[in-house]
Amino acid sequence: MKYLDNWESIAKEYADKFIDFLPSLVFAIFLLVFGLWIINLIVGYIRKYFDKADFDETLENFIVSLTNWTLKILLFVVVITKLGVETTSLVAIIGAAGLAVGLALQGSLSNFAGGVLIIALKPFKVGDFIEAQGVSGTVKETTLFYTKLTTFGNQLAVIPNGQLTNDNIINYTVEGKRKDAITIGISYDSDIKLAKDILVNLMAEQEKIFKEPAPQVVVTELADSAVNLSLRFWAFNEDFWDCHWYTIEEAKTRLEAAGVGIPFPQRDVHFYNHSDKKEKGEEEEGAS
Repeated sequence: MKYLDNWESIAKEYADKFIDFLPSLVFAIFLLVFGLWIINLIVGYIRKYFDKADFDETLENFIVSLTNWTLKILLFVVVITKLGVETTSLVAIIGAAGLAVGLALQGSLSNFAGGVLIIALKPFKVGDFIEAQGVSGTVKETTLFYTKLTTFGNQLAVIPNGQLTNDNIINYTVEGKRKDAITIGISYDSDIKLAKDILVNLMAEQEKIFKEPAPQVVVTELADSAVNLSLRFWAFNEDFWDCHWYTIEEAKTRLEAAGVGIPFPQRDVHFYNHSDKKEKGEEEEGAS
């Protein structure tokens, strides 16, 4: 009986504490729900403002993401405080947790710093076609920690910002135009001047290829099986690949029609009959 009386007193004590704590819990839950709703409104307003003001999309995504996380952390602190956790204790806990998390997530902090550098230095923006970390693609989004690229094959590549800012980045879009250099080999017995005239005319007749700087064809190498010619021209980014593919196809067709050979790699193989030499040597030894 004494054991049951102890349990009853303990249960009653905790029930009374829970009843006393219940208003704070309900208010904290209400504050959490209401706070999240307000944060969504604020973030949505900021995003709409950026869209109307035509801000850089990379900067927009970064600021929206940073604002969202900052407000949620502040809301968490307020809710915890309303549950009765002392501010000084909370600060100590957050400080200790921040140190532990900082040591554990050094890579994430590096990615965050990388994101800040991308926003500040602007090596690329959303919509640019870049090459970095062995991946080529169109920039889809830059967040606090990662940059997302849509590759040529429509795959999503996610690259940590820390690695991105510590490596070479090639931005193919930023200049608005590109220079191509297509290598085509012709046989050694072909007329180089005739081949160059055909290729120059091919590029000159294309409206999307710049007239200035003028397209040119130069001999770049006397290779093992061919004389290599380099076709060089400028075009706007949106026209570049159409010009590139058309020029390669037409170059082969027109060179062949003019009798200019486009060789493939070949080797001369010489066979020696060593058995005849061996038999001749044996006969000379026998004669001696």
